[in-house]
Amino acid sequence: MTNITLGQYFPGNSSIHRLDPRTKILLMLLYIVLVFLVRDLWLFLLPLAFVGFVTLLAQIPLLYVLRSLKPLQFLLIFMFIINLFLTAGETVLITIWRIRITKEALEQAVFISSRLVLLVGGTSLMTLTTSPISLTAGLELLLKPFSKLGFPSHELAMMMTIALRFIPTLMEEADKIKKAQLARGADFESGNLIARAKSMIPILVPLFVSAFRRADELAMAMESRCYHGGEGRTRMNVLRFKPADAAAAALLCSLGLAIVLLQAGH
Repeated sequence: MTNITLGQYFPGNSSIHRLDPRTKILLMLLYIVLVFLVRDLWLFLLPLAFVGFVTLLAQIPLLYVLRSLKPLQFLLIFMFIINLFLTAGETVLITIWRIRITKEALEQAVFISSRLVLLVGGTSLMTLTTSPISLTAGLELLLKPFSKLGFPSHELAMMMTIALRFIPTLMEEADKIKKAQLARGADFESGNLIARAKSMIPILVPLFVSAFRRADELAMAMESRCYHGGEGRTRMNVLRFKPADAAAAALLCSLGLAIVLLQAGH
């Protein structure tokens, strides 16, 4: 669990780290749309090349990005198997008793799994290259126009950032609890699925207690610093768009245009 990088920040001073957090949030949303626009499996090479290029510019180790997929390994396997056996097709590759694996089902399974990998790997770059404070500021400024309609932009941005920041903290806490329970003789591996689910109770109960305790400590710390929301607050570092933000937007828009044109001509 300590090797999981989901929600963690990788400190650095690269050109990607220095981008405006608003730019990275908007480009992340555009990237998600582009990945869902892909209809041909081979076109996933374009988003893959984009993710690799951004990872190289951000000077983040590739293995560090791949670790963000670790929490989804069982979901990936489950989705692959479901699509492999439940997708209808005509070209039969393998027949096992009454179960048929077709070429169309295999292509669909690979397609769905590739899409999920690119979504998680690409969007994790935003949290890896954006500090929680910058992410909060970017979210708040993007949602600020809705505050005129009574939308709590600052509070929502703060809650989202705190929830994202607590993911690695709670994973580390769960790992410590699991090791402590193993030292007391707990068994998490043997038995059927129901027995394994029941064996997780000694982990989940202390984890929930720890989460509530951390939340209470965080609330007391914020109150002791006279935190009362975003009303009247000022910032030491004012966010401003720079030429690098325009270049990053142009690069991703070019990628989207290439995907649309290649699919239209295919």
